[in-house]
Amino acid sequence: MSYLNFDKDALTNLEKSLTKEMLRTNRSGAYNSSTIVDCNTRKYHGQLVVPLPDVDGNNHVLLSSLDETIIQHNAEFNLGLHQYQGRQFSPNGHKYIREFSCELISKTIYRVGGVIISKERMMVSFEPRTITKYTLIDAHSPTIIRFKPYLAFRSVHSLSKENANADTSFRAVKNGAAFKMYPQYPDLYLQFSKKAEYVHNPYWYKNLEYEKEKERGYDYLEDLLVPGYFEMPIKKGESVYFTAGVDEISPTKLKTIWEEELAKRNPRTDMFNCLKNASLQFFRKEKDGDYLLAGYPWFGTIARYEFISLPGLCLCGERRQMFESIADTAKVEISRLLDGGAPLHIEGLDDPDALLWYVWAVQQYGLYTSKADMSGRYGQSVLDVVDYVRNGLHPRVKPAEKGLLYVDGRSVPATWMNAVEDGRPITPRTGYVVEINALWYNALRFAAEVAESMNDANFAHSVSRLADEVQESFVDKFWNGYYLYDYVDGYEKNVEVRPNMIFAVSMPYSALDRKQQKSVLDICTRELLTNKGLRSLSPKSGQYRPNYVGGMKERNRNYHNGPVWPWITAAYAEAYLRIHKLSGISFIERVTIGMEAEMKKLCVSTLSELYDGNPPFKGHGAMSFAASVAGTLRTLDLLKKYKTGN
Repeated sequence: MSYLNFDKDALTNLEKSLTKEMLRTNRSGAYNSSTIVDCNTRKYHGQLVVPLPDVDGNNHVLLSSLDETIIQHNAEFNLGLHQYQGRQFSPNGHKYIREFSCELISKTIYRVGGVIISKERMMVSFEPRTITKYTLIDAHSPTIIRFKPYLAFRSVHSLSKENANADTSFRAVKNGAAFKMYPQYPDLYLQFSKKAEYVHNPYWYKNLEYEKEKERGYDYLEDLLVPGYFEMPIKKGESVYFTAGVDEISPTKLKTIWEEELAKRNPRTDMFNCLKNASLQFFRKEKDGDYLLAGYPWFGTIARYEFISLPGLCLCGERRQMFESIADTAKVEISRLLDGGAPLHIEGLDDPDALLWYVWAVQQYGLYTSKADMSGRYGQSVLDVVDYVRNGLHPRVKPAEKGLLYVDGRSVPATWMNAVEDGRPITPRTGYVVEINALWYNALRFAAEVAESMNDANFAHSVSRLADEVQESFVDKFWNGYYLYDYVDGYEKNVEVRPNMIFAVSMPYSALDRKQQKSVLDICTRELLTNKGLRSLSPKSGQYRPNYVGGMKERNRNYHNGPVWPWITAAYAEAYLRIHKLSGISFIERVTIGMEAEMKKLCVSTLSELYDGNPPFKGHGAMSFAASVAGTLRTLDLLKKYKTGN
């Protein structure tokens, strides 16, 4: 039995199976996603979801679902599953599922009487195309298989409704048909590896219900067009390949493409390998460079999370070239920003902390490779960023009192705690913000190190002097005798216990002495630590709202005021192991155990964006979040290094 295996009892119980999702991506932004019983519960789910920059830059659901029907002796057994308004399910194909596994690729086995059929799915790398392989494992009489596509042709952020403008026609292609519901869209090609009879009979299926959208307080009812159905005989032992894509393909190539793609897959045999596989989901190749998506299904490339995630996703997964291709692209966009231009694809590159996270990511690259490699490739970029910030050229960050950085977070969020209500930050962290200045101190010390390696003694000397000043003023500004203020603005000294202070301990260069570091670590352990990571706010706070539930306003108010954000776990682990060294290994190992269970709970083989702050720590937000995956990979990698002494 594989590491990721679900039996009949788990699959036929919809209360359990509808909460478990799967995600396949092509590393260029397109994806295929649903629940493990192929019943869509989000408007973001779909068999083929592709980015369409020529339309509006969003992802678009072209093929929402594909129902399969087994026919023997004129009796029809529909394997599909859809939820309609009022939580009504039809058809009920889940009752035929016997097993779902996801070791190399996702595989579902159905049994209908004497018929046993398997369904395996994958995305084609760097191409907006999904391929599904059907194999008739056993059958005692002639068998026909029918396929019924549900078309959407809409943005992932909207819903489809029956309308007179939809083009319900089709165009015959080799072993299939092409559809184009609206003129701004590309053709959708549905093809098979063998000849299929197509029966055209357009019909709108109305009021399909998406439970996840209903929970989130959004519109949740959709109408989908079924243009007709494909039908073909299938013999025992035979495999049939189905593909959906935006370009026509030769059906004879499908088997070869399948085998080539399958050879690239790595088995998911434990949590580390699951997350190593998941890390590839976020890679996005564009014509002008490579990027990291912050998460699925709705996030694009966000500077802060790209830089936070890069070391964990790439370096801990032994993908140095992937790190370099993404960081090289970022370096070009950062250069544009420093010269007064606008970034091309990276959102939030001018956020107050984004460039400092870039410096940290480069610093991590140097620790995994060599100082010479790091300086040669990114050294000048690091010096340019530090010079840009210290000279007051950054539009949202200003050098102020004794070298510390000041940001205005009253009207626009200045940090990762960026939820808003009525256009205003819900958590208005402003003034001298603790992690921004911890990052700044680390960046200054690192820049001095880089400048020395590049024989720039003047630069090294000047930033070292500034770092000395920042170290003294950091302690004066933030240390309250027990832990660090979250932010300080004039007379306001925010005493809320939040996880942001842990970065002042975890950074390679810390402004705190060992006693102060341990004190910060201890309060984070007592008040914030859970088996999913650190809470965003202490339960002792009057603002504590641990559950990420309700409509948009309620969820935004809760977003950073109690729920757990797993990406911070790596910083906590780094801080803990720095203080306790080898004696801390067993404790950090216990911390990671809580993430092991998540491999089979929500989105299979990956990690969600955040978790409730109280037991049972249910996951929420993006079904697969780059920083969560990266943080856990870094934690596992840190443990490995401490155990081996490397």
